[in-house]
Amino acid sequence: MFALVASVFAQSFLAPIIGRRMPLRAGWILALLPASATAWLVTLATGGLDQPVLRESLPWIPALDVFLSFRLDGLALLFSVLILGIGALVVVYSGGYLKGDPRLGRFLAFMSAFMGSMLGLVLADNVVTLFVFWELTSVTSFLLIGFDHEDARSRRSALQALLVTGGGGLALLAGLLLMASIGGTHELSELLLLGDRFREHPAYTAVLALVLLGAFTKSAQFPFHFWLPNAMDAPTPVSAYLHSATMVKAGVYLVARLHPILGGTEAWIWTLVGFGGATALLGGILAVRQTDLKRILAYTTVAALGQLVLLAGLGTAQALQAFVVTLFAHSLYKGALFMGAGAVDHETGTRELSSLGGLRSLMPITAVAVGLAALSNAGLPPFLGFIGKEELYTGALGSQAYGQGIAGVMVAVNALLLTAAGLVFVKPFFGAQVATPRAPHEAPVSLWLGPALLGALGLAFGVFHGLAGDWFVSPAVSSIVGRPQAVTLHLWKGLDPALLLSAVTVALGVAVFSAWSRVKAGFDRLGTWLRFDSDRGWDRGLVGLVQVAEWQTRAIQGGYLRTYLRTTLAFVTLAVGLTLVFRGGLVAAIPLPDATLAHWILAGLIVAAVATTLLAHTATTAILALGVVGLAIALIFLLFGAPDVAITQLMVETLIVIIVALVLFRLPRLTPFRASLGRERVFNAVVALGFGALITAITLALIALPFDPFLGDEFARLSVPKGHGRNVVNVILVDFRALDTLGEILVVSIAGLGAFSLLRMRRGAR
Repeated sequence: MFALVASVFAQSFLAPIIGRRMPLRAGWILALLPASATAWLVTLATGGLDQPVLRESLPWIPALDVFLSFRLDGLALLFSVLILGIGALVVVYSGGYLKGDPRLGRFLAFMSAFMGSMLGLVLADNVVTLFVFWELTSVTSFLLIGFDHEDARSRRSALQALLVTGGGGLALLAGLLLMASIGGTHELSELLLLGDRFREHPAYTAVLALVLLGAFTKSAQFPFHFWLPNAMDAPTPVSAYLHSATMVKAGVYLVARLHPILGGTEAWIWTLVGFGGATALLGGILAVRQTDLKRILAYTTVAALGQLVLLAGLGTAQALQAFVVTLFAHSLYKGALFMGAGAVDHETGTRELSSLGGLRSLMPITAVAVGLAALSNAGLPPFLGFIGKEELYTGALGSQAYGQGIAGVMVAVNALLLTAAGLVFVKPFFGAQVATPRAPHEAPVSLWLGPALLGALGLAFGVFHGLAGDWFVSPAVSSIVGRPQAVTLHLWKGLDPALLLSAVTVALGVAVFSAWSRVKAGFDRLGTWLRFDSDRGWDRGLVGLVQVAEWQTRAIQGGYLRTYLRTTLAFVTLAVGLTLVFRGGLVAAIPLPDATLAHWILAGLIVAAVATTLLAHTATTAILALGVVGLAIALIFLLFGAPDVAITQLMVETLIVIIVALVLFRLPRLTPFRASLGRERVFNAVVALGFGALITAITLALIALPFDPFLGDEFARLSVPKGHGRNVVNVILVDFRALDTLGEILVVSIAGLGAFSLLRMRRGAR
C-alpha cells in the first residue's frame, strides 16, 4: 500500500515530462498505473477481502507514536477502487479535453498528486497520517480549481475552497489529537475498538463537534455547501473527479470510518440527520433552479452528500447498507454525467440548457452514456441507483424515531434529483436542434470512454447486484460496523413500502420536470423573498475578517517598539499570572533573605538607579543609570562566588553603555513623545509593575520547590572528562551548549554590523 501511494505521487513528477514529450498520448500513458492498481484491487475484492485486513506500518516519528500506517479493509477497498478506477478514466479524459493546451503536463501532475492524496487518506491508519493526506487533498484541489489562474473567478473559487476546507481541517486536527490523547494511541484501528468507553468520556462531545466540523466543511454540508458549486470554475475533468470519487467524499468517508467510536449517541444521530437532511433538501431545490449543466450536477452532488450524511447518522445496519450502495452508485453516475457534460461543452461551446437541444443524432455515443448515468441518477430500475434509493427508503423507514418524516423528506429530494437528471439528459439531447457556438459532432474516444464505461457499470451492477454486494458492499458495511455483516441486495423485493415510495418519487419527479419552468420561477421568487445567499455572506464575512485584521495590525503593529514591548509584556503577565493564580502556583509566605549589609547596599543601589532611569530627562542619564544597575548585579554575582559570571556581566554592561551612547550621539535629535507623559505612561507603569511582580512570583515559586542538584552535579562530573576544563560554566557555554552560544555570537555580530552600517550612513542618505 505504501508503494502504491508513493508510486501515484511519483507519477505526478513524471507527468510534466510525459505531457511535454508525448502530449497526444500523455493521458493514456498516465492512466496505466491507476488502471493496473484498480485491477489488482478488484482481484482482492473478488477474492473476498474480509477480516483480517491488510496492514502496513513504517516508522515516522516513533517517539511520538506517529507511524506511516496504512490499512486496507472493505471500506478502504471500495474507496480505493473508486479513486483509482475513476481517476484512470479522468486522466484519459483530461488528455482529450485539454488537447493542445501547453499546460497539460502541469494539469496531469496536479491530478496525480490529487489522486495520491485521496488514496493516502482512505488507506491511512494513523490519525496524523490521515490528517496530512486530508490537508494534501485541500492543497491539490486548490491548485486544480484555480488552474485557470488568470481568471479572477477561478482564483476566488480556489481560495474559497481552500479556506473553508482548511478551516475545517484545523478543527479536525484538534479533534483527532484529542481523540488520540484520550485513547492513548494514534492508530485508528486501535481507537475504533474503544467504543462505549470513548463515548462515555467527558470530552466526547468536544471531539464529536470538532470532527464533524472538519467532515462537514469537506463534504459541503449546510451551511458550508456554497464552496462546492463555485468549484465548477475548474476544468471539467476536475469537476468530474472532485464530485465522484475524491475530496467531497472525504468527509463522508471520515464519518463512516469513525462510526464505531463516535456513532450511536443522540448527539451523533440528530446532528447528522439534521444537517444531512437540510443539505439534501437545499441541494435538490438549488439544483432545479440552475440552467448550467455543471451547476445542476454540482447541486445534485450537494443533495447526495446530504443523503449520505443522513444515512450515516441513522447508523442502523440497513441504513449503513444504504449508505454504501448510494455512495457506490453516486460515484459511478456522477463521474459519467460530469464527463458527459464536459464533452457537450467541448463540442458545442456552451453548457446552457437554453442553447442546447437535439444532440442525440449528432453525439449518439455521448447521448447513450449520459442517458445511462442519468437513469441511474434518477433512481430507475434496473440501475444501481434504483437499488440505492430502495435501500435508502428501507433504512429511513426502519429508523427508530421519525422514520416516516425522514422518508418523506428523502422522497422530495429524490424527486428533485430525478428532475435534475431529466434536465441534464433530456434537454440537451432531445427536442429540436439548437444553434450552438460551435458545430457539434461526436466527441473523440478519450471524452466518451469514461462516461460510457461508468454508465454501463451502473447498469451492470444493477442487473448483477449480487456481485456488487459480495465484492464491495458487504466488506464495506462490515468495516463500518466492526463485525462481519451479510448483505443481500435486491432489484425486486416485492410490493413493500420502499417500492411505493419509489413510485411516488417517480411520479412527483416527472410532474416537477413537466412543470420545470414554473417550479423554477417559484423557487426563484422564494429565494428572492428569503434574501439568503450564503455565497454573498461568505464575501461579507471575508471582508469583515480583513477589516478586523487591519484594525488589529494598526493596534498591535503600530511601528513603535514601546507598543510591541507593552503588548507582549501585558499578554505574558495576564496569561502566566492567571495560570499561577488558578493553578495554585503562588507562594503564600515570602522567605526573608539571608543577606549581609553589602547585599542590602547593592539592592538599594539598584532601586536608586532604576528610579533615576525613570525620572531622567535625558537619554544619556537614563543609559548611565541602567549601567549602574548592571554593575550592581555584577557585584552581587561576585559576592555569591561567581567571578566569571560577574566579569561577563561587567563587560556586557560596559559595552552596552558605550555603544548605545555613541549611537545616540550620532542620531538626529528625536522629538519627545508627549503622549507618554499622560495616561499612556501610567499604563506603561502598570504593565511594568505587573510584569515585575510576575517574575518575582515565579522566582519565589521556584525557590519553594525542592532543590534537585542532579543537573549541576552531572555537569561538574562531566566537565573534565568530556569538556577538558575545570571551569564548569565555561565548559557548559563552549561545549555542552555550543550551538546555543554560537547562535548568540551570530546574533550579536549581526546586530553589531547593523549598528555599524547605521553609523556609517551619511546625513540625507536614503
